[in-house]
Amino acid sequence: MIHIRLEPRLSTPRWVSWASPVVSIILALMVGAVLIAAQGASPIEAYAAMYRGALGSGFGFAETLVKAIPLMLAGLGVAIAFRMQLWNIGAEGQLWMGAWAAAGVGLFLYAAIPMPPWLAILLMMLASMLAGGLWGAIPGALKAYLNVNEILTSLMLNSVAIFWVLYFVDILWRDPGGLGFPNTAPLDKAIWLPKLGALLFFLPPTHRVHLGLAFGIIAAAFMWYALSKMQWGYEVRVIGLNKRAAGFAGMPIARNIVLVMFLSGALAGLAGMSEVAGVAHRLQRGLSPGYGFTAIIIAWLAKLNPFAIILVSILFGGLLVAGEQIQMTMGLPASISLILQGLILFFVLAGDVLSQYRIRFR
Repeated sequence: MIHIRLEPRLSTPRWVSWASPVVSIILALMVGAVLIAAQGASPIEAYAAMYRGALGSGFGFAETLVKAIPLMLAGLGVAIAFRMQLWNIGAEGQLWMGAWAAAGVGLFLYAAIPMPPWLAILLMMLASMLAGGLWGAIPGALKAYLNVNEILTSLMLNSVAIFWVLYFVDILWRDPGGLGFPNTAPLDKAIWLPKLGALLFFLPPTHRVHLGLAFGIIAAAFMWYALSKMQWGYEVRVIGLNKRAAGFAGMPIARNIVLVMFLSGALAGLAGMSEVAGVAHRLQRGLSPGYGFTAIIIAWLAKLNPFAIILVSILFGGLLVAGEQIQMTMGLPASISLILQGLILFFVLAGDVLSQYRIRFR
């Protein structure tokens, strides 16, 4: 009988950790090509159409950036929790709660209290981050003080958040003039997130890239600085590596767990606000096609590096746009892009295991 076991490697070359994502993407594309061929289409033509739709034109690249904005914000959110070995699987629910809070401010507070539009946008940002942060702090507090598994609690809270928001969309805040469609009234145009026209001069005039892109870049820079240059970031890394040693060193473990989960949820909540104020301009069903779950793949593929998360988010935003493109031009299901996302995650996890362990046959 042949026995297979994993044996830890004594050392792993640094280049392996960076080559692994590249190889994972290549392998995922190869398997995806087999699936496309099974649909009776040419993989080369399909991938060429996906490239043209996502990156081959100014309009396509603009739509890729629009899709990438919530992915990078939610990806940064889960990455900061993963750095501390906290497995926040609730970014999807935190995104919905942030969208709900932002819509509430835009629809009711802005209409009730006279204020300049910039102040309303700022309040929408703060409300979304507070709502998403508090939703993330719930599993954080349960983990910190009762040692409840944060994977289970954050995952279950996704459904609670989504159905909570849909209750407001379908009933309490439903637009009576919406012709039967389940959504709220649109936000006042004055408090829509402005487009980045002056900065993105290479995009067509009709592009939809909004200020949320700047939110993502600023959040990545802040996360990099906080984790690599601040004492708090050092505590986060130490607690993630060895919680017991951090406790002996006098680091506030419980407080940091709650704080990190709050910040994680706050960034996901800001992603929800960017969708409400920057893209949909209202609260509606289908606001997020699973951005919070895709963010987990992005964080792993980027090795939790904040600036790499920006690049990987653009890649996955392109996959979403490309899926729509091949559906329109070739009649292939748009879900192929989602399958590619899953394949990439599978090969990334396999690459991580093989980079740390070698397979032994006996």
